[in-house]
Amino acid sequence: MILKCIECAKEYPIDKVRYECDCGSLLDVIHNTEAVKEQVSKELFDKRLGTKNYPYNSGVWRYKELILPVDEKYIVTRPEGNTNLYKSEKIARFAGLDPKLLFLKHEGENPTGSFKDRGMTTGVTQAKFLNSKIVACASTGNTSASMAAFAAVGNLKPIVFIPEGKIAYGKLAQALAYGANTIQIRGNFDDAMALVKDASLELNLYLLNSVNPFRLEGQKTIIIEMIHQMNWDIPDWIIVPGGNLGNSSAFGKALNELREVGLIERLPRIAVIQAENANPLYLSYLNEFEKYIPVEDPDTIATAIKIGDPVNYKKAVRTIRWTNGVVEQVSDNEIMNAKAIIDGAGIGAEPASCSTIAGLKKLISNGIIKNDEKVCCILTGNLLKDPDATVNYHMEKLEGFDMKYANKPIVCDADYDSVKKVLKNII
Repeated sequence: MILKCIECAKEYPIDKVRYECDCGSLLDVIHNTEAVKEQVSKELFDKRLGTKNYPYNSGVWRYKELILPVDEKYIVTRPEGNTNLYKSEKIARFAGLDPKLLFLKHEGENPTGSFKDRGMTTGVTQAKFLNSKIVACASTGNTSASMAAFAAVGNLKPIVFIPEGKIAYGKLAQALAYGANTIQIRGNFDDAMALVKDASLELNLYLLNSVNPFRLEGQKTIIIEMIHQMNWDIPDWIIVPGGNLGNSSAFGKALNELREVGLIERLPRIAVIQAENANPLYLSYLNEFEKYIPVEDPDTIATAIKIGDPVNYKKAVRTIRWTNGVVEQVSDNEIMNAKAIIDGAGIGAEPASCSTIAGLKKLISNGIIKNDEKVCCILTGNLLKDPDATVNYHMEKLEGFDMKYANKPIVCDADYDSVKKVLKNII
């Protein structure tokens, strides 16, 4: 296994700290395909499914040979993964798809409530392998929560850089509770990202943002586990939110590798959904990626994807090209109305997750996705990650939103006649 530049193809060993090539481009973790092909099979992964034995009780390390074949003494796991694949008639009807054809992979069921745990188990494990003592990241919330938790499990010191006043309290609370040294930057996520990259290089902090290629190795298992749950039957489309574009990048890599080792025969199409005012991939997609168009001051209620200059842009473009994929944008109003439907179906998710259903609805309406195609949408974070957005929607306090599915609480006097009157209206 080696690291390899995605542009100039220069190779590096994995036993030294490195995030980027000398030419400035991103790195891939490259596996020995022929060796992996001999080691893995559908039967092997079926055998590990449901085991209580470490480390294969993890929905990441179950697929160890495809991810990071490291000595088990280094593995830091909670365990993560093993997230459910849901079906919902209510959500499918809202989007305009046959309910038999829509699947929802809920990564909000990971230990800290987001998909980040899959990448963090591999990232922190690699930090242990390299004998790093301090880990660091910039975050809009979920990365910091996940890194802090896994660092605590692995007895490492976590340092997080966050944009001041711009992350949901549910996520900030996690980072603080898990013991992260938290630095609030007077700027946006992209400012925090630039600063943590500089600090990691100068002060020997092990960087755990998704510029770290070992993070993406763990995130590949979202796709691997999903396809395993579907009995290796490939959907026509996979839809994912687009922020820093780590998942988009990991998905393309995972699919290519699964095909190379013979576990699947074809690739699904990938659709990346961005918020209207945090949409650099979408803007660049419109010019067929001839010119990269970052967003200087991104703004969206979906704080997890509030990123204007994503570090994994080039890898995400690669995924779109590999899979004949598409990029779409949705408004905050569309996101929050889709969220109300997802929540009301008893599944629930944070706003960024719900961009997938808003995007699916739009792609079906525009004729891009046909109503007889099988679709899997990735829900990336838990409902409780951003309670303020949820409460403000249902209290009808979001300016510029139609809040058409608001479920406003009813206030009544503390006497039975008043309560009875309210109940009769409900019943």
